[in-house]
Amino acid sequence: MTLSTKLQKPKYVYFGGKVCLWEEAVFHISSEAVLRGLNVFEGLKGYWQPDSSFGIVAMRRHYDRLHRSAKIMYMPFDMSYEEFESATHELVKLLYKHDKNMWVRATLYGDEGHWGEDSTSNLVMTAYHTPKERPAPMDVGISPWQRATDLALPCRVKTSTNYQVARFVKIEGRDRGYSDMILLNQAGRVAEGISSCVIIVRDGKVFTPPAWEGALESISIDIVEELCKSMGLSFERRPIDRTELIIADEMALVGTLAEVTPIRSVDGRAFGEMPIVNAIAERYLAAASGINPHPAVDFSTIPAESSVLRMNQEPQLVEVA
Repeated sequence: MTLSTKLQKPKYVYFGGKVCLWEEAVFHISSEAVLRGLNVFEGLKGYWQPDSSFGIVAMRRHYDRLHRSAKIMYMPFDMSYEEFESATHELVKLLYKHDKNMWVRATLYGDEGHWGEDSTSNLVMTAYHTPKERPAPMDVGISPWQRATDLALPCRVKTSTNYQVARFVKIEGRDRGYSDMILLNQAGRVAEGISSCVIIVRDGKVFTPPAWEGALESISIDIVEELCKSMGLSFERRPIDRTELIIADEMALVGTLAEVTPIRSVDGRAFGEMPIVNAIAERYLAAASGINPHPAVDFSTIPAESSVLRMNQEPQLVEVA
């Protein structure tokens, strides 16, 4: 989560099957969410479209991945896609502003239960404003902390537990003056960034680590792959050695919130011009913003009439089925 989102405190949150005030969304100290940090989550990004509708990217794919994470974590998740979409729309319509895009965090928390028995869960959604502009280039470092293996803490599970090491790395990076950090896997090869995947460019070709190297099964990477194909760029998933970060021509972080963020330098070693990364970043934003649509970028859409109406009336809190 970026600084622009973490400092926000939205007025409304989806909690316990309904939209309520932020202060009302609380868990008991004996809940699985508090005792064991049990949760799985997704981040969804919504963009204003040229016709004044609001499009949330790849919602079905995020919903499906949330289901997969919950399955691996032995967490019940019975909400249908239609209910998930309705709840997301209702919260976003209470909070969005025409001069900002939005990032929605949908978190399924463990509620009642004991070591996987008689478990219940509670879907909580919060939403934050984000700039419409592309993310600025950043400087990153390489961390000695490593991603866990599939037999220790599976990286394909999008759970906050997996981000404990990311917290260590974030603190380390901040102390070293870096906005983000690159984590390696147990074999010393590139896994991913703190909360985003990594792409590099060598000799005009784009590469990214596959999931078995410790990278998340990324929806954004899937989108970038399809964008690259339509742009005539070679895209390959393969292991990336640490030294390749030094000799790469270009590099970027890729994620729902990060979009395609150019990396200016790694451990103080600066890259030069980044024509390919910048072209991909521009194409990604153009597709997500509806300026230049692409079939790889699908939307769950809030109609323009709904957005205009909601902007001009006092929100009413309602239970979402």
